[in-house]
Amino acid sequence: MENTLHEKVSQDILLKAYNHMMLAKAMADIYEENRNVTKYVHSTSRGHEAIQLATAYQLKKEDWVSPYYRDESILLGIGFEPYQLMLQLLAKADDPFSGGRSYYSHPSSRDENKPKIIHQSSATGMQTIPTTGVAQGIKYIQDFNLQQFENNPVVICSLGDNSVTEGEVSEALQFAALHQLPIIFLVQDNEWGISVTKEEARTCDAYDFVAGFTGLSRMRVDGTDFVESFEVMKKAVDFVRNERKPLVVCAKTVLIGHHTSGVRREFYRDEEDLAKHRAKDPGEILRNQLLESGVDEELLKQITKKARLEVEEAFEKAQNAPDPSPETVMQHIFAPTPITEEVGTREPEGGEKIVMVDAAIHAIQELMWKHPEALLYGQDVGERIGGVFRETVTLGKKFGSKRVFNTAIQEAYIIGSTTGMSAVGLKPIVEVQFADYIYPGINQLITEISKSNYLSNGKFPVSNIIRVPIGAYGGGPYHSGSVESILANIKGIKIAYPSNAADFKGLLKAAYYDPNPVIMLEHKGLYWSKVPGTEDAKTIEPAEDYVLPFGKGKVIIEADKGETEKGRTILVITYGMGVYWAKEAAKNFNGRVEVIDLRTLIPLDEELVFERVKAHGKCIVLTEEQLNNSFAEAFAHRISKNCFKYLDAPVETMGSLDTPAVPINLVLEKEMLPNAEKLAAKIEEMLRN
Repeated sequence: MENTLHEKVSQDILLKAYNHMMLAKAMADIYEENRNVTKYVHSTSRGHEAIQLATAYQLKKEDWVSPYYRDESILLGIGFEPYQLMLQLLAKADDPFSGGRSYYSHPSSRDENKPKIIHQSSATGMQTIPTTGVAQGIKYIQDFNLQQFENNPVVICSLGDNSVTEGEVSEALQFAALHQLPIIFLVQDNEWGISVTKEEARTCDAYDFVAGFTGLSRMRVDGTDFVESFEVMKKAVDFVRNERKPLVVCAKTVLIGHHTSGVRREFYRDEEDLAKHRAKDPGEILRNQLLESGVDEELLKQITKKARLEVEEAFEKAQNAPDPSPETVMQHIFAPTPITEEVGTREPEGGEKIVMVDAAIHAIQELMWKHPEALLYGQDVGERIGGVFRETVTLGKKFGSKRVFNTAIQEAYIIGSTTGMSAVGLKPIVEVQFADYIYPGINQLITEISKSNYLSNGKFPVSNIIRVPIGAYGGGPYHSGSVESILANIKGIKIAYPSNAADFKGLLKAAYYDPNPVIMLEHKGLYWSKVPGTEDAKTIEPAEDYVLPFGKGKVIIEADKGETEKGRTILVITYGMGVYWAKEAAKNFNGRVEVIDLRTLIPLDEELVFERVKAHGKCIVLTEEQLNNSFAEAFAHRISKNCFKYLDAPVETMGSLDTPAVPINLVLEKEMLPNAEKLAAKIEEMLRN
């Protein structure tokens, strides 16, 4: 037995694994013994230690790994100390992952001597898309020779078997298989999904499930046996490191601890089930193997005793560590942007007017010529048609199919993959075909993208641009929706909503250089200036160096100062198509209407708005969205609160009727939407009163 065991895995590695298993066991025991102290919800790796350590030991500093919330043994295996993990357990200021903001075993790390870890959330399975984005980014970097690596990087995405049933996991598997990405999906199957059994949750395990993904290799392993796990994971990592192809490893594990400290095993498991799982304790299996191979029992006892003492000392030290300072709570919502001032030439001498859709094409083209880390993907954006609005036409031909390419109908993947792409230093520009179809990607926007910078304590801002054609005019109920209120409720993303070509080009350039996630809402009715009254959306094309910072609104029509001094003027605050309704309506009032184009919704130029509201005393917030519970109503409240003593009348809002969708019939659509005539009537009423 001794020769057989050591031929497979060296004794040094076996003893290292046993030590880590004893540390993991001691940590779980101490957390359980100190439930009054370990008050924040946490999971432990008990029952999963063998496969997790076997995985961790294969990884190099160039690699990336996404551990899920039960993967503390992976963290121990790649070099984190119990004390560091406990700082997160107790939400302390020096928690190296989140600064006391996130749960235990929710890591993020850029440690240059360890595998890198993007922000990890609690949402089961959701890490598969961002992590596949990391692998996608590494493939891109190697294809274009943008960075040299000592070893080919391998990406590992760890997840529980029950989470494989989620649709977004399939999107990741599909993309990895289709594009042959260097990633291992490590599925740890302990047969439980909280209190849901495998019989209740799935028709088959992950190994059988992924059989239909052509190009995706797969392996099985007993994840409770460290020796077998080490051998399998070595083969798996070597395969991906050398072949640059994706692989699924299905590891059978057991759940010895609780699901979490908040959902305890006695709530839902009987003694028979617990006994079955305890019989496969990885630590006991390895201990018996070591004894059979001739390792002295006293040595193993000493390792166990030392592990307990180490953990006790670490726990006491962690308890005494300082909590975060309250004033840090607002740090890292956004990463600082270098774009704070308008620069460059907005109207070059002799310049020609262009439509907004050409501003998009030209801006992206200029950025991609200059920055090899920029790439563009989404549905139908490739060379054949260049977007359903022809908004990327010619780009595929100019930059090739590795930099401008089509994806499947996978809004979650399109959006969520930008997290991983950004983490490895790329700048993904992606497109959702219509605003109405952004909803499948909302999970990734909220769970992963918006929280990444905040919960990684500033380590992983997501630098991306998400282009979203928006707005009505003949598109019907699934191609005409306005979604800005939903998006504005997601904290941690920025939103632009340009109304003309010059603003669009300047804002898109600012978005590129901004290290934060940016959504560009692009009104499809303004793309070509074909809607009557939108001719001014065409502007002289700014020079390549023109950049327009976010959070800077603009007065596009000034009221007559004399009329304002007499208290006879009103302010209209709007954006997007509303700009053109406001400009048309203002023609009826001879200097008595001032109009602000917000240009960006997050950040919002409140300073400009409040200043002009105080000057006029009356205002309307105009939107194309349905009004009830909208961004416009929320902003109107803020205006009322901050400008109350200057107001001559309540702040009014105007928007679409509160229908569930935009009807396709043009008569009904017109009745639903605001327009210049409706706005003029509202302005007249307010000025008269």
